[in-house]
Amino acid sequence: MCTWAATIGPNTEGLVTVILRERRHPEQGYRSCLGILRLAKMYGDDRLEAACAKSLVVGARSYRHVEGVLKNGLDAVDAAPEETQPTVDHDNIRGPGYDH
Repeated sequence: MCTWAATIGPNTEGLVTVILRERRHPEQGYRSCLGILRLAKMYGDDRLEAACAKSLVVGARSYRHVEGVLKNGLDAVDAAPEETQPTVDHDNIRGPGYDH
């Protein structure tokens, strides 16, 4: 199964490996992994690889999560880091020393 996942990409292989390793009995993760690998037929290898990468980052280890990412198109969305968010600076914003 890991060999099949490796043909899709390293993130897919990583997610399948983690799912099989984290289950008490690896057999419990087979159905989840097979479902994830079958998603490549519907969405393509590149999108599945991106969805698996997102799943690994957030710590999600399920077919439902990967499917949800693909259904909602979240595999193509890059979240902007917080430090690049615009800040508002005007007179009625209280500074850090206001309550002290």
